[in-house]
Amino acid sequence: MLKWFLKYSIVIYVINTIFLSINFTRFFGEQIFLFIMAFSSVILLINPRLIKTVIFHKSFNIFLILNVINILYFLIFHSFSDIEAIKYLLARFMQFSIISISIYFNYDFYKKYFLDFLVYAILFIVIIGFFNNINIFSDRYSGIIWNPNMLCSFTSIAFAILLLSKKQNNSFYFFITIILFLVTISTGSRGAVVAITLVFLFKYGLTYRNLLYAIIGLALYFVIIDFQINTSINRFAASQGLFHDRLLQYQYAYQTLIQKPFTGFGLDKYAYINSDLIPDHLKMYNISAHNGYLAILTQYGFIVGSIILYIILSKSLALFIYFRDNTNVEKTYLFILCYALLASVYEALITGINEFHTILFWFSIAFLSYTRFNKENAI
Repeated sequence: MLKWFLKYSIVIYVINTIFLSINFTRFFGEQIFLFIMAFSSVILLINPRLIKTVIFHKSFNIFLILNVINILYFLIFHSFSDIEAIKYLLARFMQFSIISISIYFNYDFYKKYFLDFLVYAILFIVIIGFFNNINIFSDRYSGIIWNPNMLCSFTSIAFAILLLSKKQNNSFYFFITIILFLVTISTGSRGAVVAITLVFLFKYGLTYRNLLYAIIGLALYFVIIDFQINTSINRFAASQGLFHDRLLQYQYAYQTLIQKPFTGFGLDKYAYINSDLIPDHLKMYNISAHNGYLAILTQYGFIVGSIILYIILSKSLALFIYFRDNTNVEKTYLFILCYALLASVYEALITGINEFHTILFWFSIAFLSYTRFNKENAI
């Protein structure tokens, strides 16, 4: 049981984000999350060699550095009475530990089978959603997921996994790919346009084929926007209010940041906007932190936040340069990494503990780092 948990804890962790995204399974998901964190903590306590063998492994040094920064920040700007900050500190440490341990003890599974498993899990949720509402273009479609943007996060990544795989000649997988594509654009999430554009660049590069797809896509664009439906394309083409809500969110995220520019608001204030700054006439808008980079700066302040962003971006760039010509599963993990960095401009990714794409982002960094280490050391 213990060995099995060490190998597959990240699978449970990732799948649990789906439970947390469905209203009637949210409570169940919260209990699973607490169990994962508690049980993983016990495993580390009774097996200290894991810390030496895995946590301090060279492949996962980015996690070690970020954990040290979190501890130092906590000791300087928090007290031990700040329970929420302690919860974040421990949860982030355990998140990184679960990812590292799973990859270290079960690398082959995450190289060969994990992404397929993820696609089937997401497809299952999509099918269940069809029983709830099959009319995907009636409005912004969300299936059984509480938020259309969240569903887009699931389906766009599943779509990308299939498109970047070598299974496109199989009619079954081709059919699934089309279904996931249609559901993705039906969510009305503007992020779908970003994800689809990026995955085609990853798949075909700047080639004549992509130029042809761009022309076809442009033609479909003008056809679709003539229909009064709420697809991602229609919302992206909206002439009014296209970026109005995001600009308001950036504005008040920045105003929040400059209240404490050097110290930040603390570990427990991730994805934070001071609601007192928002005037009454704007309360109707859903103004919250929708930029991962501003969220980190607001949480840690300019100095520490900039160091953290530099570590993340420099590591990501190094992995991109190393794996950019790879055509295997590493390319899919590289896509997930790059997509998260782009999506963090308009969503508060890379900061949280229980968000699907954020977990996959950190997992992708760890997996690619471990793969690079193995190749360079001929393991």
